[in-house]
Parts: sequence; structure tokens; C-alpha cells
Amino acid sequence: MAARLFLRLAEQARVRINPRVACGVAGAFASSLAASHYAFADAKPQAAAALHVPREPAKPAGKVVSCGWPTYTRAQVAEHTTADSGIWVTYKDGVYDITDFVDSHPGGNRILLAAGKAIDSFWNLYQQHLNSEAPMQMLKAMQIGVLDPSEVLDVVDENDPYASDPQVSDALIMHSKKPLQAETPLAIITDSWLTPNDLFFVRGHHPVPVIKEEDYRLTIKGPGLAEPKTFTFTLKELKTIFNKHEVVTTIQCGGNGRKQMNSVKKTMGIPWSHGAMGTAKWGGARLSDVLEYCGCKNPEAAGVEHVHFEGAENLTASIPADKALSRRGDVLLAYEMNGEPVPAAHGYPVRAVVPGHVGVRNVKWVTSVVTAFEEARGPWQRGIAYKGFAPGVDNFDGVDVERVPSVQEQPVMSAITLPQPGEKVEGDTVDVKGFAWSGGGRGIVRVDVSADEGKTWTTAELTEGKDQPLARAWAWTFFEASVAVPPGAKAGDTIHICAKATDASYNTQPERLDAIWNIRGILNNAWPRVPVKVDP
Repeated sequence: MAARLFLRLAEQARVRINPRVACGVAGAFASSLAASHYAFADAKPQAAAALHVPREPAKPAGKVVSCGWPTYTRAQVAEHTTADSGIWVTYKDGVYDITDFVDSHPGGNRILLAAGKAIDSFWNLYQQHLNSEAPMQMLKAMQIGVLDPSEVLDVVDENDPYASDPQVSDALIMHSKKPLQAETPLAIITDSWLTPNDLFFVRGHHPVPVIKEEDYRLTIKGPGLAEPKTFTFTLKELKTIFNKHEVVTTIQCGGNGRKQMNSVKKTMGIPWSHGAMGTAKWGGARLSDVLEYCGCKNPEAAGVEHVHFEGAENLTASIPADKALSRRGDVLLAYEMNGEPVPAAHGYPVRAVVPGHVGVRNVKWVTSVVTAFEEARGPWQRGIAYKGFAPGVDNFDGVDVERVPSVQEQPVMSAITLPQPGEKVEGDTVDVKGFAWSGGGRGIVRVDVSADEGKTWTTAELTEGKDQPLARAWAWTFFEASVAVPPGAKAGDTIHICAKATDASYNTQPERLDAIWNIRGILNNAWPRVPVKVDP
């Protein structure tokens, strides 16, 4: 009876539970329900043990703590990522064995993204976990311990310049900790049109600067400004002198998709998949308002061609003056990200946000804005890092790098987030989801999807983002489609789901990676291809 009651409550919460799991939970549920309005609030280890097929338990890290639970280190949790070892996760300070729940998870196997790690960021993304008591009740029934409170997470080396770098979410795919380089898993990108701050990709070049609000100063200087030619603002002055402007924009790293380019031939740089991009609502002062306030009202007469951003991490980049000074360009000196102060990893207290331009131009921790006669100097602007070279260039002997234009706006691209590579597909059709985006604010007018290498195409339905102005579509557009499995595909066959986006200028994606391969591995906008298996 208790099991049936538990299943009925789970059904009301729209959560599917394996009946075998429900039987294990039922005892704890019944006793806890009688004891408290908050079911499972006092669930004990014995109740959780009933959930699982017997397996050799991990040796606790230390003594059983006063609450009655054994303790485990994060390293021990990280060892449990498969059905054989047991699939463990943490939430706050609790440790949970979710092995027997995985097959019943309403979100399918994406729960495995958190295997051996913390689920906190995922629950913040999927707010339905927090809008009902049921998910927490189910999780508590699977508790096997708590995190060792005596565990020292990191030994701070005062001589390490990265010692004060912020922690990033376990949900991100970490490429490097020094400097911070982490991307959003592709499987969860289209679950939210605005990327949560803790799931937004991180691209660092140097240690994250530590800047206190009271110490922050922004300097505006250069030709074309009024006397005294140099102006200084505190963060409070940026917020009070200038009206706050908000803009929703996607920021994409220039090397997004480099991993796929490496399948043709090795490139230079971090092997990003397609998760080195994200979308947020940014708030701050319009750059055009700030420059006008400083007297930059006739930049052409003064010969101003570029506007430089200098960051506290010793990075300088620039954008054309036409973009910087146009109100319709929506360039911000941003101090808010999704309604909160910009997090440290993303540029606190102020960063540049340059809609439609490559990520590196969106300089973080901005300390100076400089009007100038030419583009910025330095490796991030005039070096090889963000310049597109021909497929035949595999070294820089004889290449005049200075003559190659720096990347500003990026080409139209798309990515498929569903299905995931290697998934088994059943039936006659495949459900496809993804996103598309084009630089320069060019809106997405169409996305076509194919399951037969482009022989036939199905036009996808554009969803979130489709109503942006076609000339100021700064953010990505999501799409969905149902595509027929090719006739003649047999059980066990591998088919490839492809997509190609078309923007408002009727630019479309190239088919082949080898045709756009470049030694830096940037500007990958070839058709995304996702291999899936035809299930019997």
C-alpha cells in the first residue's frame, strides 16, 4: 500500500518512478510521512539501503558523523560513475546513490552528466526540482552519506597567481583550471534560452583579477574627446550618471567547434566542442552614451577608427568605431548578467559586451576604454590567435600575419543538442533540437535538418529567439524538427543527423569541415553531424 501511495504522489508530481524503486522507498516514505509533513526529512541510511541492488560499499572516508551518516570525500564520489561501481551524486553536503533511479529519470540519461559530481547546478537550471517537495523526497531516500566536513578542498598556495580564481560548476566540461577554460555540455544548452550564470562557458587567458567595487575605476581617454581628454568613473557613477540599458546577446568563443575541426587535422588551441557559447541578458551603460558624455560627438573629424578595451587581466582588444558609437550597436559596459552583478569569472565588476562580435572582443574586467586611430596592438588583436587562415596554411613561414584581418563578426552556424552522439533511435522518425546563430545581428530565417547526409531536407520549426529583429538578432534561435529515418536503414545501422542554418543575408553553412579547416581552428560553421544508431 505504501508503494502504491508513493507512486501516486510521484505521478501527481509528473515524475516517473520504477515500481521496484518505489517498493524500496515505501517503508521510509510511510514512516516519514507519519512523522513529518516533509517526507524523507529524517530518512535514515537503512531506508536508503533498501533502494539498491546489493554491491560492495565504498569505504567511508572517516567516522560516522553525529547525524548518523558515514562520510565520503569528493574524490570517492567521483569514482562512482557507472552502474557497476554505482552512480553517485552530491547535493549540498549529502551523498546519494542514484543507480537504480537512472532508468526512471524523467529527463532520460542526461542525469549521467552529473555522475560522480554535484547536481546543484542542474537543479538550478531545471527549476521543477525546486518547485515541488517530491524530488527532494525521492533524493533523500537515496542518501548513503554526507561529504566529509574535514575535507580540505584546495590548499591555497600564496605564490600561485591562480589561487584566488573562483570555483566553477561541476556541470561544466573543464578543459583547464589554470587559466579557467570550461564549456557548457551541449546536451543541456537548449534547456534554457538564457544560459544560467553558473553554466555559462568560461574562457580565461590569465588569472581572474580580484577587484573590489570601492577600488574600481574606469578610464576613458583618446582623441576626439573633450578636455581634459581623460575621464574617470567609479562603478557607482556608471550606474547613476547613465541610464541602464539591457540587451540579450549570445557570446561565442572564436574557437567554438575546434574539437570537430581537429577530426580533419590537428589545430592550435583548446579543443572546444560547441559549448563555448552562451546567452545572457546583460545590463549596463551604453558605450555610445559614455563616449558622448566624454565629448566624442564627431569621431570622423577626429580620425577615430577603433575603440580599444583594456582589461585588468592584461588583455587588450578593439572594435570598429562605427560599432562602438552606434546606439543600435547596443555595445555595453555591463555590470549585470541575468539580473545579478557580473560574476568574477565573467568580468566583475564591469566588462564589455559587444553584440554580434567574437567573444574575445567582449573584454572582461575593463579598466580603460580608448578611442584610437587604428585597431589595438597585441596578440589578441594583431597576432595569429583570432585570424582566419586558408586551409593550405599549416605553418606561418612567409605569412604576413599583419595583413590578415582580425575576426570581428562570425559566420552563421548551428549545433544539434538532441539527439546526442551514439544515441539509439526508435521508430520511423528522429526528434531533433538545436540552436542557430549568426554574427553581426543577422537573424536566423531558416534551419534545415537531414538524416540522409543532405539528400533530403526537413525545414525545422524556429522557436525561442525567432521573433528578434532580423538586423539586431543578437541572440541565438532554437529549432525543433522531426526527421524521417532514411528508407532502407536497418537495425544497427549508423545514420547522421545534419543541420544547416540560413541567416537574414541568406548566408548558409558550408557542408564540409575540410573546406574551412584552418590552423587556428576558429570559425567552424560547417554542418553539424550527429551519429545515431537505428534501434531494432
